[in-house]
Amino acid sequence: MALCLLLEKIKIAYCFPNAVPMTKNIFIASAEPYTGKSVIAFGLVNMLLSKTSKVGYFKPIIAQENAENKEQHIEAILDYFNLPINYADTFAFTRQQMLHQAESENRSEVIDTVISKYKKIEENYDFTVIEGSDFLGEGIAFEFESNVLIAKNLAAPVVIVITGQGKGTAQVVNTAINIYRNFLSRDVQVLGIIANMVQPEFADDIRQLLAAQLPSDLMVTVIPIDSGLQSPTMSEITRALGAKVLFGEELMASQVDNFVTGAMMLPNFLNHIKENVLIVTPGDRGDIIIGALQANQSSNYPKVAGIVLTAGSIPDQPVMRLIEGLQTVIPIISVQTGTFETSNAIGSIHSRITKDNRKKIELAIAVFEKYVDIQALDDKIITFQSEGITPHMFQYQLVKRAKSQKKHIVLPEGNDDRILRAAARLTSQDLVELTILGDAAEIGIAVKRLGINLDMNAVHVVNPKTSINYDDYVNTLYELRKNKNVNPEMARDMMTDVSYFGTMMVYKGHADGMVSGAVHTTQHTIRPALQFIKTKPGVSVVSSVFFMCLPERVAVFGDCAVNPNPSAEELAEIAISSAESSLRFGIEPRIAMLSYSSGSSGAGEDVERVREATSIVKSRRPDLKIEGPIQYDAAVDPIIGQQKLPGSSVAGRASVLIFPDLNTGNNTYKAVQRETGALAIGPMLQGLNKPINDLSRGCTVDDIFNTVVITAIQCQDN
Repeated sequence: MALCLLLEKIKIAYCFPNAVPMTKNIFIASAEPYTGKSVIAFGLVNMLLSKTSKVGYFKPIIAQENAENKEQHIEAILDYFNLPINYADTFAFTRQQMLHQAESENRSEVIDTVISKYKKIEENYDFTVIEGSDFLGEGIAFEFESNVLIAKNLAAPVVIVITGQGKGTAQVVNTAINIYRNFLSRDVQVLGIIANMVQPEFADDIRQLLAAQLPSDLMVTVIPIDSGLQSPTMSEITRALGAKVLFGEELMASQVDNFVTGAMMLPNFLNHIKENVLIVTPGDRGDIIIGALQANQSSNYPKVAGIVLTAGSIPDQPVMRLIEGLQTVIPIISVQTGTFETSNAIGSIHSRITKDNRKKIELAIAVFEKYVDIQALDDKIITFQSEGITPHMFQYQLVKRAKSQKKHIVLPEGNDDRILRAAARLTSQDLVELTILGDAAEIGIAVKRLGINLDMNAVHVVNPKTSINYDDYVNTLYELRKNKNVNPEMARDMMTDVSYFGTMMVYKGHADGMVSGAVHTTQHTIRPALQFIKTKPGVSVVSSVFFMCLPERVAVFGDCAVNPNPSAEELAEIAISSAESSLRFGIEPRIAMLSYSSGSSGAGEDVERVREATSIVKSRRPDLKIEGPIQYDAAVDPIIGQQKLPGSSVAGRASVLIFPDLNTGNNTYKAVQRETGALAIGPMLQGLNKPINDLSRGCTVDDIFNTVVITAIQCQDN
């Protein structure tokens, strides 16, 4: 609540610039190591970026001994959010530099430097997230005093983060209260306390006790421990041990939840295999190595995260040859240290959130949003009111809308690795209910092979041929299509096709929407939908749009995927549908009907078709802002737009760009995507009674994730 009140003050400061200046920052502070405050930093930056593109990040003291070696957490923040801040500007001192300054008693110079570097960030950003030091090593008392002094001199209100890891209820509560009193006694404003990594069984008691013993206006948050954030990856373990990778380099992102020493006989050892286990064993234990590989492939054993071979030994040649010939392997690394020393080293590894682990970053943001009162913060944080919408704002709002009303999406292509990776990400964020079509055993093997954490209990896996709904679906299809010469036998055959089965799930209400096309063609994906989902009343043409997330804005491109040569009537309908889609997703529609000439300057059949389509839209929807025909540069460049079409409300500011044909649209969206690095979300199909969306066969996991999210939002509208 206190944080909400602070951010409401920020809103007032921006609305009334002559008022008393208010704070534009938040300081994330701790007083002990390994509190997980990086999770809070990611969550806050993500939340603020949903309101403004101008968010700064500053960490006055970094843990690095050498400033030339970039701090991993800062790198991850800058990279993930694409913050346009020079790395050197994000901090003032290394920890060693601070300790040296303390010995020299140059505290005032230290503060002056911190303020100077911070002001450089503050001048260019609407809001700055400041993160305190990490408390790693000697000089912890001095470090705490430095953080207090910095927060006070930057006039930054503090959010305190403490860890509950390895602590009971009383320890967590006492730590929180003592740190709060320490900040308060030094006249530093505390907005809230976050008890992070708390044992789940203690969470409710800690929340109640803190609320009872702390001021009522203080924000109190308790976040239970999450193994996905605490567990290191094979890549982290390899770096920490200085290990050599022998096999499975492409699976180094595998998460390690626990480890076991393989020093016993194989039958007994197999009883100790747990989910995401790391096996530590000498390289001459071929029986343990082969047993682990077999267990990983068996549906009766949990997934093995990897193997560490100790004492510098590697398996005998026959075992190496066997491993090399396996289609499915797990990460195997080798170290010089002995088994006991290696096990101790693994046990002391603390997982970090690094820029190459986007999955962990996304989980951190999801955990923040789950346990922090985001709704209250969303109502209060208004630091900047921009006319447009940035890509990050757009994606944030998409995910938020999908979460607000969970929908059931069917993914017919369960045999594609990209689909399974996207499904793991979707379920981990609890965005949608998923049905994946395919053989459950084959999908389970693929999940293990890929090393992804897809909870098979969190998704429905359906094999069309053995589904309890198969006969009902066949009969329904026959009744719907018998006047099109489809007989019962043909219907049975068609219903084994995953596109028909998935579409029938949507038709029958057993799923809300479908996303397909990673393997199949566009026609294969949408043909069943055209046959029995049908178009909405008053709509005669199914079309598509891409949401093009450009560096500073989001534009709607249509139609770039479905209609080869639309008529003037069809172009008009595509424009209206695209404007409605734009509005539905929070983008003010300003429609540009694209052609090779602008205004009345050109003539020809193609130009006239665009001119006629524009006229049809104006007559049917006089409420829409539209310009056409218009060239692309005049549509998006304000200077050129006003030169060619002075006084136009669309020229230079178009947000919905309608291409005259598929050849132009498809090539343009791909050119823009490749040359600018823009994210293209879609295609999203328009005009169907129920949401069915098509993927490109070259789609990425991000493409699938985003398409499922927009499909879920379409389902909400239905």
